[in-house]
Amino acid sequence: MIRQITKEFELNTYLLRKTWRGRKMYSMYKAYGLEYPFCQFFTVGENGILLIFNSTMLIVNSAPEEAEDLSAFIRMHQPFRVECDEPVRAILAEKLPEYQSLHRTTFQLQPDSSAIEVEQFVEMNPSLDDVYKILQAGFPNLQDYALWLTDTSHRCRHGISHVFTYKNSTTATIMFDIDDKVLVGQVATLPEARGLGHARAFLRWLAWFLAQFNKEAVLYALDIRESFYREIGFIVKETEFVLELRQDENQLMKGLLDNGN
Repeated sequence: MIRQITKEFELNTYLLRKTWRGRKMYSMYKAYGLEYPFCQFFTVGENGILLIFNSTMLIVNSAPEEAEDLSAFIRMHQPFRVECDEPVRAILAEKLPEYQSLHRTTFQLQPDSSAIEVEQFVEMNPSLDDVYKILQAGFPNLQDYALWLTDTSHRCRHGISHVFTYKNSTTATIMFDIDDKVLVGQVATLPEARGLGHARAFLRWLAWFLAQFNKEAVLYALDIRESFYREIGFIVKETEFVLELRQDENQLMKGLLDNGN
């Protein structure tokens, strides 16, 4: 049974803070609470928790026997991406042929003290307009500007997220910092600056910067970007599969928007 959570005491925030996916859900709760129609929490069975945030559905602690209810719920809401634990994901993949399974790797950032020398080129509080221009070049299916700006500025104002740029051409965002666990996302570089080593230098600096505050930082990478993070020395922490809605040939490429949201 899936039931919407409408009161704060019904949401098990302790459970959410135990895993990376749960922390992502908790960060949305901290940013928006329970009253916004685009950010809704649900209980799944006895112990599971589900979040629908815009076009993403996140699920933690659900049991395999809940897969039937979850598949009907997913069909009703048609999220672009569904993230949940195994074996529930495998069962849902069989029940939902309109979704494909994409392999995703969680990398732990590794600090490099030599990266401190690039800090002079890092903008700690960049213009969000400039950030969006970089992201738009890197993520063709990025959500529209108004929606992205509203969400990003809101989370930054509430201390949930923080945006950086490097040499006005590369960007990355701290999606959340919860209990010294940091998720980095929305990493992109302008086309004309690719191949110059900007992303490599910037991410190594960011890893060093976060390590100064004893933060454990990770980022997600689909297979199309996985080799890059291996090359710069980041360590594989875990791998998983996520479900993504299939698109026809006239729509944008699949798997390009893995922004941590």
